[in-house]
Amino acid sequence: MSESKAPIEVPTKAEEPKRGIGDSLRTWWNGLSRPMQWLVGVPALALIAIIPVFPPPIINTPGTSFSGVMAQFAMYALIAIGLNVVVGQAGLLDLGYVGFYAVGAYTVGLLTSPSSPWNQTGPGGWFSQDWAWLACLPLAVAVTALTGLILGTPTLRLRGDYLAIVTLGFGEIVRLLADNLKDVTNGGQGLPQTAYPRLGESADKPFGVFSAGNTGDGVNAGVWWFWVGMALVIVVLLLVGNLERSRVGRAWVAIREDEDAAEIMGVPTFKFKLWAFTIGAAIGGLSGAIYAGQVQFINPTGFNIINSMLFLCAVVIGGQGNKLGVIVGAFLIVYLPNRAMSIQVGDQSLGDYKYLFFGVSLVALMIFRPQGLFPVRQKLLAYGRQIYQAVRRPAQALGVGK
Repeated sequence: MSESKAPIEVPTKAEEPKRGIGDSLRTWWNGLSRPMQWLVGVPALALIAIIPVFPPPIINTPGTSFSGVMAQFAMYALIAIGLNVVVGQAGLLDLGYVGFYAVGAYTVGLLTSPSSPWNQTGPGGWFSQDWAWLACLPLAVAVTALTGLILGTPTLRLRGDYLAIVTLGFGEIVRLLADNLKDVTNGGQGLPQTAYPRLGESADKPFGVFSAGNTGDGVNAGVWWFWVGMALVIVVLLLVGNLERSRVGRAWVAIREDEDAAEIMGVPTFKFKLWAFTIGAAIGGLSGAIYAGQVQFINPTGFNIINSMLFLCAVVIGGQGNKLGVIVGAFLIVYLPNRAMSIQVGDQSLGDYKYLFFGVSLVALMIFRPQGLFPVRQKLLAYGRQIYQAVRRPAQALGVGK
């Protein structure tokens, strides 16, 4: 006699586990087809793009320029994505990521500042004044990627705390070199008048729309730099996302979860760790080049260890391994202190206590949500969308409940 198959039970709504807002949004987004994702995503990006021009009163920053805050956020978002490749994807603890940020900034500064002995924007130089920053952008990425390759080759055989100490030392070495090589970097006096895109020059904007002097309401310099930064963020997200879905991304996840097991299974761990380190360094150099063009002045104090810790905070708070999560973390790191600047506590601004708040927040986060605000979801990296859509409605496919 053939045994009758037991009916498949489908959990009711009351029995289904409760999901948070983030999980619901993620499920809804993954259920959309690729054309529908573009149809929803493009208007959402357009809305984000006009926020610095017309800031809503509820999120405005009375103590400082909101457009400048958003421009800084776009730069920090790039940094967080690059550091997430190293820390979140490959599981390499990097405490000196600010060193790559500094290398990218100084590459632009040394090649374009009049105070640099290597300035290439004057008579007989390589670059025209109008397009010098754009020409230096790929150079900054290449130089920083090479720096990451040189640093990673001897050090990535270390693990854990040892690697963290080496990267911490690298960040401090870069800052001290910038401070002490006065004949090259101009020391603590810095490199002024670094290049930026010379576009939109007019009678009321003689130095162009990207100049630091383009202030005021409306579409000022901060808005333009925010748009450039977000365009680069989208490009980098597409590149990193494609890497995650490739064999490179699968190797990073294997190394992050258990490096010894990955190596036993035949993953060339050193090669893929070096890939992550180099790619993360290149993205850090890109953000440093944006910083050099945005502030148009570079000095060593902007590349201290505190900034490196803030970059790491953005990744930890947002959720290691989650690209969109670390962007939210970067926004919180930039926005909250600037929002609190208008609130006075005694004789000091509440924004001056940002390190205290971030420290307390990290302690609370490690206790109640150690994976961050938006923890990464482990999912199939190869053919993930096709498989997800195939099993999304199993009850309907099997005719259960009829």
